[in-house]
Amino acid sequence: MTKILIVDDDKNILELVHLHLTEAGYQVFQARDGIEALDILRLKRCDLAVVDVMMPYMDGFVLTREIRQNYDIPIILLTSKNQIEDKEQGYLSGTDDYLVKPFEARELLFRIKALLRRYDKQQDESIISLGHTTVNKKSYEVHINDLTILLPLKEFELLYFFISNPKQTFTRDQLIQHIWGIDYEGDERTVDVHVKRLRERFSKLTDDFQIKTVRGVGYLLEVKK
Repeated sequence: MTKILIVDDDKNILELVHLHLTEAGYQVFQARDGIEALDILRLKRCDLAVVDVMMPYMDGFVLTREIRQNYDIPIILLTSKNQIEDKEQGYLSGTDDYLVKPFEARELLFRIKALLRRYDKQQDESIISLGHTTVNKKSYEVHINDLTILLPLKEFELLYFFISNPKQTFTRDQLIQHIWGIDYEGDERTVDVHVKRLRERFSKLTDDFQIKTVRGVGYLLEVKK
């Protein structure tokens, strides 16, 4: 079930939003200020936060910055103001959307659904699974069953590129351009070294894929059928 955090010092707003979101099928956590909201986020995995701007102890702009630094979730700011300066400050703080009070509960629901779709798409594009192997570009981790593997950056990027483009042959020069950039001053042996390291790391851990040498051309990632 999708979990949403509502942060507002107005009890009536909390109860109203809680009612409509619960009826829409969401699980809702409530906080009366930013400090309470951060405590909830430390204990609960939330998928989206709806944050009021004007609150005691910690205003919504500060809370938004705190959330953005530590959690990868969408944020909607609620405010009673409609000044361009407030909107600018909200977006500079890291909010994804902005809703002015008073608002229709249906409009909040529309915005929540749109943001969740957008974030789901972003996460789908950053996480690739192949059999029992998952490569996560957000955390730069490789998971094979219950094992978590942390790779040096260029090895990770090379593996992610191969898995993103299975069964396609790439020359060493193409791989250099994609991973190291066109201004890279090293030679093509760098690719060979990194491919060798990837083979050594994964050959005994999984048979989901193999990085094959295409003689006279380069490399391709072969997927287990």
